[in-house]
Amino acid sequence: MARNKQRERAAADAVSETVDGGLAELIPDRDRPRAWTLLVDGAPQSHVDLDDPTALTFEYQRRLGHVADLTAPPGRPLQAVHLGGGAFTLARYVAATRPRSTQQVVEIDEPLVRLVRRALPLDPGARIRVRATDARAGLAKVPDGWADLIIADVFRGARTPAHLTSTEFLDEVRRALRPGGTYAANLADGPPLAHLRGQIATAAAVFPELALIADPTVLRGRRFGNAVLVASDRPLPVAELTRRVATDPHPGRVEHGRPLADFTGGAVPVTDATAKSSPAPPPSVFR
Repeated sequence: MARNKQRERAAADAVSETVDGGLAELIPDRDRPRAWTLLVDGAPQSHVDLDDPTALTFEYQRRLGHVADLTAPPGRPLQAVHLGGGAFTLARYVAATRPRSTQQVVEIDEPLVRLVRRALPLDPGARIRVRATDARAGLAKVPDGWADLIIADVFRGARTPAHLTSTEFLDEVRRALRPGGTYAANLADGPPLAHLRGQIATAAAVFPELALIADPTVLRGRRFGNAVLVASDRPLPVAELTRRVATDPHPGRVEHGRPLADFTGGAVPVTDATAKSSPAPPPSVFR
């Protein structure tokens, strides 16, 4: 009976609104009084806890959080760019763990930005600027060498747009990163993992250091899922990243060096001329 009442209250408190990407829904967390999950057309996009922005519930967001943690010594402010806004979960995380950070969020869906700002307001003291524009167009406005960290988490209809998958796009990422800066991308793919392998080859054409974080079942091509690609022009903290990922609630694996090159399996870099959007997830993924 109590569980039914919780569900009824959650349904009553949910917020639904049509945005450019479809139907956006903010579903309250039954276990946390000020936590919400954002869905767009039924696809989970973000989870955010306004009382504790350091709580990263989604598996891929935890992995991106690890990357942010290891980008610089603890507590040091970052200059970060977030391509794809969602509920601004990672920007809130960086602001909470690294006060005085300066951040830019680029989200093309302006009605979604308005909804999130209204329903899940940002801390007014956080230095977070939100631009409602295309991710690549917004990235082009970032000054050369400005960012310590660039995170790409862009999905349109549960697919990453083609123009954000090419070497030309990653050339822009590298231009905007300071020397030693870090790029991290949330990628989604399933068997036979052609998109994921192509994205690794594309990043390898631009960055000398790469690592890939994913669930072992995803890496073995047994199911559709997320993988976080990390790239830099400096050696990555692979050992510490591996330790953190292994102790997550849903442990993952970090591939690096020769094993990652072998995993790529001869895939060739993607260019603007050959780019395609990432594959659509099967309907069963969101059930």
